Amino acid sequence: MNDNDKKFQVLSNALAEADELEFFKSIFDLIQQARRSLERSVNTAMTVTYYEIGRRIIEKEQQGEKRAQYGKRILQGLSDYLTANIGRGYSAENLRLMRKFYLTYISDEISKSSILKFNPNISWTHYIQLMRIENEDERRFYELEIAGNSWSVKEFQRQFDTSLYERLALSRDKNKVRELSEKGQIIESPQDLFKDPYVLEFTGLPEKSSYTETELEQKLIDHLQQFLLELGKGFAFMGRQVRFTFEEESFYVDLVFYNRLLRCFVLIDLKIGRLKHIDMGQMQTYVNYYDRRVKLPDENPTIGIVLCKDKKDAMVEMMLPEENNQIFAGRYQMVLPSKEQLKKALEIEDDL
Repeated sequence: MNDNDKKFQVLSNALAEADELEFFKSIFDLIQQARRSLERSVNTAMTVTYYEIGRRIIEKEQQGEKRAQYGKRILQGLSDYLTANIGRGYSAENLRLMRKFYLTYISDEISKSSILKFNPNISWTHYIQLMRIENEDERRFYELEIAGNSWSVKEFQRQFDTSLYERLALSRDKNKVRELSEKGQIIESPQDLFKDPYVLEFTGLPEKSSYTETELEQKLIDHLQQFLLELGKGFAFMGRQVRFTFEEESFYVDLVFYNRLLRCFVLIDLKIGRLKHIDMGQMQTYVNYYDRRVKLPDENPTIGIVLCKDKKDAMVEMMLPEENNQIFAGRYQMVLPSKEQLKKALEIEDDL
């Protein structure tokens, strides 16, 4: 066999191996897809079962004595029986959660006048957390977001802990607040992307410290997945310190993203201290350049967000055009917001 024949044989073997590898991968993907489908089916079946267990517990209690001790005896007796015949997972505390699950969602079943359906993307562990939310509108909002974004329990817990619902509600007019519980977060306009404040506790930076803008930027890049979750739906990272040159002068945009839902670039500039007039002017330059030199004709106008430690809303309003829908100034904080303070702020806005 000459050298050419050997090279041909090596190439043929490589192609055969690549073809086999692609075949192996397709079978693997098929199995994984089936497993995920089975997992969702099992998850839905168990959720419906827990709801039914809760319903039967309530009905049994209502038929019995009107005393708390009777309910405790029923739960403990049922727990002992199921544990002996099935195994772990049916403690009196878990049965109490199933009872609460039914009481929490029975109003939904009545209002729909049909069999209550649970989303397969919402697990029982999700529902345990959801049941702790007393505000029905807020709870419904998180249900929609968990189902629509396939949030893990950890991701949901982080969004709840950072008061996503309250922050979005404070960033919208009263007519759109109700939509949060009816449709979830709908991204139709630049304003829909915006929240105030942005919570960056995942960076690990203290609330009061002498860190620089460069250090903050690096921390956001180090925790890019968490930052994308905080930014919201449809964001894709494009670059950091993105340079463009105009009239022989170079400019650098701290962070550049693209939002697939709005089909536009989103530019973010980081400011450590209080927002200044020059900061908004600088962002206007960035936005204008991207609109005129970078974006494609069929893409939507660029959005610019200046993230600062502190800002005066009246000053920001005066800096921007009345019909502004491209440039926003948002505050960021390094600690989780107080839910009570945000709820009070929402109540004040409702009164106004």
